[in-house]
Order: sequence, then structure tokens, then C-alpha cells
Amino acid sequence: MGHGILFDAFIYLSAAVIAVPLAKRWGLGSVLGYLLAGIVIGPFLLGLVGERQDVMHFAEFGVVLMLFLVGLELKPALLWQLKGPILGTGGLQVALSTAALAGVAVLIGLPWQQGVAIGLILALSSTAIVLQSLQERKQMQSESGRSAFAVLLFQDIAVIPILALLPLLAMAPVAQSDQSELAGWQHGLLVAAAIAGIIFGGRYLMRPVFRAIAQSHMREIFVAAALLLVIGIAVLMESVGLSPALGSFLAGVVLADSEYRHELEADIDPFKGLLLGLFFMSVGAGINFGLFAEHPILIPALVIGLMALKWLVLMAIGLVLRVSPSQRWTFSLALAQGGEFAFVLFSFASQNRVLPEEMIALLTLVVALSMALTPLLLILNDRVIQPWFDYRSRPEAPEHEHPQALDNPVIIAGFGRFGQIVGRLLHGHGIGTTILEQDASQIETLRKFGYQVFYGDASRIDLLHAAGAHKAKLLVLSINDPVTSLTVIEMVKKHFPHLKILARAQDRPHAHNILRHGVDGVFRETLGSAVDLGVEALTNLGFRANQAWRAGQMFKRHDNWLLREQISYLDDEHTYINKSLQYRDILSDLLRDDQLGPDHVHAHNWDSGLPNQDKEAR
Repeated sequence: MGHGILFDAFIYLSAAVIAVPLAKRWGLGSVLGYLLAGIVIGPFLLGLVGERQDVMHFAEFGVVLMLFLVGLELKPALLWQLKGPILGTGGLQVALSTAALAGVAVLIGLPWQQGVAIGLILALSSTAIVLQSLQERKQMQSESGRSAFAVLLFQDIAVIPILALLPLLAMAPVAQSDQSELAGWQHGLLVAAAIAGIIFGGRYLMRPVFRAIAQSHMREIFVAAALLLVIGIAVLMESVGLSPALGSFLAGVVLADSEYRHELEADIDPFKGLLLGLFFMSVGAGINFGLFAEHPILIPALVIGLMALKWLVLMAIGLVLRVSPSQRWTFSLALAQGGEFAFVLFSFASQNRVLPEEMIALLTLVVALSMALTPLLLILNDRVIQPWFDYRSRPEAPEHEHPQALDNPVIIAGFGRFGQIVGRLLHGHGIGTTILEQDASQIETLRKFGYQVFYGDASRIDLLHAAGAHKAKLLVLSINDPVTSLTVIEMVKKHFPHLKILARAQDRPHAHNILRHGVDGVFRETLGSAVDLGVEALTNLGFRANQAWRAGQMFKRHDNWLLREQISYLDDEHTYINKSLQYRDILSDLLRDDQLGPDHVHAHNWDSGLPNQDKEAR
């Protein structure tokens, strides 16, 4: 199929636009969506994006750009600050994984040189997949996220000595084709000299260049200069027989210490997600299902063996470093795959006659499949393993507690950041409250502060009755989950109709749903603080303090009135938009008239639509 690169780009982007939103909707994450899209459009299924070698070139390009961005985040100061975890955790992982994998290879009957080479290559994990998956889950600052990041940093740095070591493990002389006739140690020396030259030259030559670019005040030139640096170093690395991916990584590290790094990062960051997606799709498209069909038992066994062995090593490291059990599972499952550097290193091992071609083809497929399985393992971890740990670690009541019959006038359902503020205000006025909270880890702490807190689900009628709902006057509903809060409202309206409900709403659609259920008191959690900030902004811009405060109160009254008005036409999008624009103009006129004085405001009969005494001025 003689399609050009533009057609291939069209297919890749179309697949991403279709597959990734579907994967996200099904809870699979963007990484798995990209991988599945690549598999579908690849040469071994629909065959829409060319032959295997074209796909691998595409993957190489994705790796080059992705590793530049990874390197850009590795400031030398950060590396120095993390030197303990990087050298300790990362060094231990690479050393133990290499030893374990090499030991298995030798036991199978491979020469020790090949065993060591395979161990070194497969010990590395996928920086792209792990970082993207952890960032999507907001786990980068967790214990497992920090440990995984330290290991990945060490692995990225370890590629340099591995590239120097691989020629020394050659089983046969390097072919004398386009490569220079150099001994292994001479080639290693040349590589070291090239890397040293890049670091030294980039550090001392690029600063004046970027200074000159900054003086031109042309933002796009920063992107051009970054790409020039990437391509120039990549060409240099290729000329000494190394991968351009490693060169781009070094280019990023060189720029990471530049005072212009933040501007470069801001310019390039919009491309980051797309470039990573391109790489993931390339990996998916590169999975050789023909080879898989030839070895239907061997390849799954190798994939499971690789991931199980790395998982065991990582679990042992987590145990030694006293990582908590639940975080140890996340850490171990996240890093149990092979990495994108394996494609580079296998190619390098082939050039230097370290490993035979048929073995490289087999192991490349194993690495790609292990990368594709990682998002599935992390989904399994999220949905099965972590909830199991959460259940086991509950300090209080595996069953719901039944509070003793209480005469407190207020029940607060949900005592997180929102409910606690309400509770403190009521307690300050001596009003008794009974608190229902589902996060068992908070209960013991809250009880130390004198709160009557009980573990339980507020949507259970028996629990509410035990909490005194049949006697209480008010239910403050501050549950974080919108679906659960609506369930509680329906149940309370049915079984405790006398109980007044004041409900927290996460946003406007949630508030509309609450109002549809007939609840009078709706409080959007961001409205008050957002209006307060707006009032402060007006004050800073020169408005008088009382004038700014009055504008804030007027906005609250108008917005709460509008919230109720919109319920009647929520299902008619055209009317909803037109009415919203109309009322926006009314609010604008109202605020402008207020600046002219109260007499001018009263001259306009806005009160026909806006009640003067809105009991929900909130």
C-alpha cells in the first residue's frame, strides 16, 4: 500500500480521536485507548498504516520527542535532591531484575553474554506508560508514584552505561559494512566522548544562543531552536552508532538546567500528550500478531514470566524499603513491563551481534505485549486490589454503626471539607449535631475533637432513624457523590417529610437535579468563595469596599434566582441558551445601574423578575 506520510498521519489521528474518548468513557484510560487504536490500524489487523518497518520508524520518532520532554523535566538539582531514592531504589531494581532475568536465561541454556544482555535490556520499564498512567490517576505524589519516578529516573540514566556495555558482550565480530572498524572498547570510548561533548557543548554554547533568541521576542523560535537541538544531537548520536532517542533525552537534560527551560516547556507542552499518544499507537501497531500465531504458547509464557519476575523483584524491594502494602502493589504492577528503551537497545544489540535476529524479534514482541498489558493491570489494581486493602484497613466498624437514639436537632451527612465548616459554625453556637461519615479513616480523628461521628451510609433508612431523623429538624447533606446525595434526598422526602434538607451541590447541573427533587436549600460549594474572590478583585481594581460587597450580594441573589428559573427549560437547549444570554444582560445592566446610586436602580423595575428578599442570598 503506497500511502504517503500524510495519509498515515490522518489514520493515526483519526484512530486516536475515536478510540481514546471511548476508552476513557469505559474507564480504561487514554494509554490503553492509544494502544488498542494502534493495534486496530496496524499492519497485522486492518493494515492502514504501512509495513512493520514504517511503524517502527514512527515509534522511534515518538520516542525521540517523548524522551526530550522527559529529559527537560530532569533538572540536575532535582536529580541531586533525589539521589538517595534514585540510586537506592532505582539501582536495586535494575541490579536485581538484571540478575534474575540473566539467571533464568542461563538456566534455559543461553550463553552468559546473551543472558546478561537480555537481563539489562528487559530490566528497564516504560517511562512513557508509567508516568502517563500515574498522572491520569493523580498518583505521582503518592508513595508508589514517588518510588516509581525514582526508579524510572535511574533507568533512563542507566541506558548510557548499558549502551557502552553491550558491545563488550558481542558473540561475534561486528559486520564491517557502514560501521567503522573499531574494537568494542574503542567504540565505547567514542560513545563516552560524544556524550561528554554534548553535555559540555550544550551547557556552555546553548545559553548564548537562547539569550539571543530571547532578545528577538519571537516565541516560535524557541520551539524551532529546541527541535534544532534535538535533531542535531540525534544526528550526532547516530553517527557514532547510537539511537537518536538517547540523544534527545540528553538534549532535554542539557536544556533542563537552562534559565529558559520554563518558556520552552510552556511552548512544547501542548504537543506532549499528542506525541505520547503517537508513541503508544506505534507500539500497538508494531505488535507482530503473525509471530504470535507462530508461537501461541511460548510468547504468552515469556510475557507472563517477564512480568511475574519483575513484579516479584519490585515487591521484594518495596518490602525492604518499607513501602506500605497497598502502595507496594501499585508500585510493583506499574513497573513490571518492558520499556521503550528496549526497542532501541535490541536494535543496538543486533548491530553489534550481541543477540540473534530471531531472538530479538521474539523479545521485541514480548516487550510490546507487556507494555500493552500494563494499563489493564493498573485498572485491576484500582478496581480489585486497592478496594480490598481499603476494606481491610478500616479502623472502625466493618458493619455500619447504629448510633444511640439522639435528640440533636441537626444531622450532618458527610463530614469532609464542606461539612466540617458547617459543623464548626453550628457547634460554635451550641447546637448539637449527629454526624454520619463513610470515610472510616477520619472517624477516630474527628471523635478526638469531640464530634459525635458514626460510620455509615446516610442512604440507609435504619441508620437515619437511629441517628434521630424522626426527631431532628434539619438534615445538612454534604455528601461528595452527587448520585448518592440524590438517593438520600428521595429517601428522606419519602420517610421523613418533616425534615428540612439543606443540600450541598458540586456544580450547577447537580444543583438543578437537587431542586427538581423539591429541596429548598441548595448551596453550590464554589459560589460563595468565588464571589468573595470577585469582590476582592473589584476592590483591588479601585471600587469602594461597600460598592464591591453590594455587587457581590446582588450577583448571588441574581444567580440563585436564575438557578430556579432555568429548571423549567433545562430540556430545551435553545431556550436555555437564549434565556441565559438575556439574563446575563439584565445582570450587567443591574450592576451598572448600582454604580449610579440606589435611586437609579429603583427607577428600573427589575424586581419583577428578581425578588428583593431572597432567602437564599448565598
